[in-house]
Amino acid sequence: MHINPQDAHKQNIAALTIAAIGVVFGDIGTSPIYTIREVFSPRYGIIPSADNILGCLSLIFWALTLIVSVKYIFFMLKADNRGEGGMMALLALVLKATEKKPKKRFLLIALGLFGTALFYGDGIITPAISVLSAVEGLGVATPTLQPYVMPITVVIVILLFMLQRRGTAGVGALFGPVTVVWFGVLGLLGIINLGLDLSVFRALNPSYAVQFFITNKIFGFLAIGAIALAITGTEGIYTDMGHFGRKPIRIAWSLWVWPNLLLNYFGQGALILAQPETITHPFYNMVPSWGLYPLIGMTLSLIHI
Repeated sequence: MHINPQDAHKQNIAALTIAAIGVVFGDIGTSPIYTIREVFSPRYGIIPSADNILGCLSLIFWALTLIVSVKYIFFMLKADNRGEGGMMALLALVLKATEKKPKKRFLLIALGLFGTALFYGDGIITPAISVLSAVEGLGVATPTLQPYVMPITVVIVILLFMLQRRGTAGVGALFGPVTVVWFGVLGLLGIINLGLDLSVFRALNPSYAVQFFITNKIFGFLAIGAIALAITGTEGIYTDMGHFGRKPIRIAWSLWVWPNLLLNYFGQGALILAQPETITHPFYNMVPSWGLYPLIGMTLSLIHI
């Protein structure tokens, strides 16, 4: 049976795109579970008023747009080292360009090591946050399970570390299709809840992000740490470029991941504006009671390290 090379290429791109969704965008896919809730946690003392909700959404929208779409998808994917990406690949390119400038080389090596340290730090903290936030859904569904959230989280993290030895290809093949469905569910939940308050789209105006800082002053700037949770794991876009290539990663982000993330965040915002009491856990409060346990099961199944 003769296989058209063009068809085979398209099939390969499709497979790589699905795998990239599982590996590259797995972390950012769990961010809607906890990001907005963390911004309005008691530690920052930010009141969940309508303007603050819109300001938070505006910050998330522009963070996803400027940092992920513009910086990583448009610019960073062009800075490859023979098809490879990542901090060390970028450092190798820079050092090659400054071979005759020893002072600059020392500074660049220090910055490269610092960036690598940040990468490893993110690799340590992100799985713990993602797994814990997923398991917290059990406490939302059944408060009697609240004391068991932490022990269950520890067990799951250990199992995930054991699974990770299968490597990138194995993890992508296993989690890719599940993560594709997950992003579809995120978008669907967002669409369902958007109808509660369509004024949420005012958050596309960056003036709400500016007003968020003016209103909350130092606490608004401290909340940037929580806003940054919306873009956690995005360094994988550049780091995993050698595994999947530019085109599959760009297709995955532009056509599936980014639209569904935005729909979910804005759906959460519409829910909170219509029902302020849902701020305690807006993500799980988006879900009908019958769908809560299936969603928690899906959340736990897609998390990988």
